Amino acid sequence: MQFDIPKLTALVDEAKKNSKRRNFSQAMELVVNFKGLDVKAPENRINENVSLANPIGRDVKVCMIADGDLVVKARNAGADLVITKQELDQYAGNKKAVKKLADAYDYFAARTDLMATVGKTLGSVLGPRGKMPEPIPPTANVEPIIKRYRSSIRVKIRDQPAVRCRIGAEGMDSKAIAENIMAVLNTIDRKIKLDQYLSSIVVKTTMGKPAKMR
Repeated sequence: MQFDIPKLTALVDEAKKNSKRRNFSQAMELVVNFKGLDVKAPENRINENVSLANPIGRDVKVCMIADGDLVVKARNAGADLVITKQELDQYAGNKKAVKKLADAYDYFAARTDLMATVGKTLGSVLGPRGKMPEPIPPTANVEPIIKRYRSSIRVKIRDQPAVRCRIGAEGMDSKAIAENIMAVLNTIDRKIKLDQYLSSIVVKTTMGKPAKMR
């Protein structure tokens, strides 16, 4: 299915016009509604990271689980938290601490040879949330990995036939937001054919009235 940046830009403009001025910066939210989609079928479930063309106007927290030189690389690259191999052991059997960690950070990455330990220690909490760490080789250049996370969002279809996600902030250029919407739609379309199942595309600010495209 082909999407049109000018039309998506116009939709964002309409959503901004529908929103009253607030004393805080509102998020721009995207809702993609589906019709006739069986969300109970595993093939119709989505839990994907989407790399956006533009940052979404909020801090994205990245946690790296590392050892050796990768610890220094991760810290120098600006990871919000670096958990060393020794510190990882402190989470074993402490589900409350693991849940707190999962709540605080959006993305996780771990040195490849630590993945087995990560799975045993954090997997029961991170797995169901779709936050299991991406394996990172010890020699990896961490900076572009963290940069990619900073401009990514997670797109999910679970129990309801819809995707809801933040795609920007109201102060952003409307075309930049439209480019982010395009990235989300293209990701969905690769998994679920939108020309068959799309019902509507809705854009709104946090507290504003929705603008809808059918």
